[in-house]
Amino acid sequence: MTIQKTGTKKQRWLDGAYSAAIKKHPERKARFSTLSDEVIEPLYTADDLEGFDTDRDLGFPGEFPYARGVQPSMYRGRLWTMRQFAGFGSAENTNERFHYLLKHGVDGLSVAFDMPTLMGRDSDDPLSRGEVGREGVAVDTLRDMEILFDRIPLDRVTTSMTINGPASIVWAMYLAAAEKRGIPLDRLGGTIQNDALKEYIAQREWIVPVKPAMKLVVDTFRFGSREVPRWNTISISGYHIREAGATALQELAFTLIDGLEYVKWGVEAGLDVDDFVPHLSFFFDVHNDFFEEIAKFRAARRIWAREIERRYHPKNERALLMRTHAQTAGVSLTAQQPYNNVVRVTLQALAAVLGGTQSLHTNSLDETYALPTEEAVTLALRTQQVIAHESGVADTIDPLAGSYYLESLTQRMEQGFERYLSEIEKMGGMVDAVERGYPQREITEASFHFQQQVEEGEKVVVGINKYATTEETPIPTLAIDPEVERKQVARLVETRKNRDRGRWNESIDALRQAAKSGAELMPRFLECGRANASVGEQVLVLKEVFGEYHDPGYF
Repeated sequence: MTIQKTGTKKQRWLDGAYSAAIKKHPERKARFSTLSDEVIEPLYTADDLEGFDTDRDLGFPGEFPYARGVQPSMYRGRLWTMRQFAGFGSAENTNERFHYLLKHGVDGLSVAFDMPTLMGRDSDDPLSRGEVGREGVAVDTLRDMEILFDRIPLDRVTTSMTINGPASIVWAMYLAAAEKRGIPLDRLGGTIQNDALKEYIAQREWIVPVKPAMKLVVDTFRFGSREVPRWNTISISGYHIREAGATALQELAFTLIDGLEYVKWGVEAGLDVDDFVPHLSFFFDVHNDFFEEIAKFRAARRIWAREIERRYHPKNERALLMRTHAQTAGVSLTAQQPYNNVVRVTLQALAAVLGGTQSLHTNSLDETYALPTEEAVTLALRTQQVIAHESGVADTIDPLAGSYYLESLTQRMEQGFERYLSEIEKMGGMVDAVERGYPQREITEASFHFQQQVEEGEKVVVGINKYATTEETPIPTLAIDPEVERKQVARLVETRKNRDRGRWNESIDALRQAAKSGAELMPRFLECGRANASVGEQVLVLKEVFGEYHDPGYF
């Protein structure tokens, strides 16, 4: 339904030329809307930007409010970091893939861990059976981390690690591995996802209740600011919120409100905004609605800068900068007609670049079947490289700025954020909202609504509810050898047998006492890593002290 603005030039056009045209050729659909079901008008003009101020709302790249990008030169100075998420089977398998990717032009590594590691379980845990190395790499001890990054120049390549519940433990193992190679911690660059809140909201890979998990996150803020200054100690993740069925607006709002909650907890713990907030990064999904996704990135930067300035007035300008990694939408990929996924990923990657991301991962066409093959991951990487070097979109900064439609979408994103922020602040903040199940319910309802639209044909998914075929297109897939699990368990058993038992006991006891007393935990995790304590052993200590989280079932 079109918004009426009586007496404007746009309204005269709608009543005249446009009305006559659709009488002759009726519109394709009764209702046009974005993927998030926001109404789309037939035309956008200056009338739709009432109150829009170019100096206040746009500004210039690298200047407040950063709508046009966080760096003054953006991609004219340096292209975004091209990452490809990798992790499968054993540490040896994944190390081989890392070297392959670096050889083919990747300039940042992203580690995918298997489900047992993500859940804080060792490979020989009965609940790990059949899952070891299946959808990521198995990491139990420092020995696995050393093999995983063998011959990788950790002081020259940035590493992103997608893990949350046991993030502190795994990060400590990475630091210990670098330390053993003589690499100073202040030369390491990368990101640990470490986003506890979105686990309770969407991904559901937790190890302890919400409030202790928040304390673990704040602990990494403290340690990272002091010891690993080039490291992003959190990647506040909208990606998994979107993959769970959220709209673009919900992804934007819940992610930013999560970020504000982390800052609040850090400040309450006595940390200086100027020290730790510059080490916060963000991670967004990039879905199929081209303009909506671009607007999301631009609105996110503007909102973050304004909220941090309004609340904390930092002296360090970097605290105002929203730096973000983006990944194309896994949930948009289809097993039917899998080569269509190449087109989807290309459009999504283009939207991320036009939205001003600092880092990008492009999904492979075969990921609805299995972890990607070398051929598929190379094509996904080449997609980024073609956009960077052949399309011209990286040659000027924020080329779509001033578009009536895009700026209108960006404003609507901000307005929607304000509505969600108001609701969540009435509940006491995001931690309280999560414990009440508020964002979880909102996402579930949005996901259900979208699925209804697909089933009723209101939203078209090519190859699913339109242009479907009965023929199946066979594609090569990657198979994980079952022998990987046996070898991984054997290595874990051998590591336990050969480690210094006295040092292991001391490190575990020190971790337990620090957790009970509320002392800083990162130094304890680091010592546990050096002593070859496993991920599962350390997580058991945390559960013993803090208890376990059980989903109360909000639905």
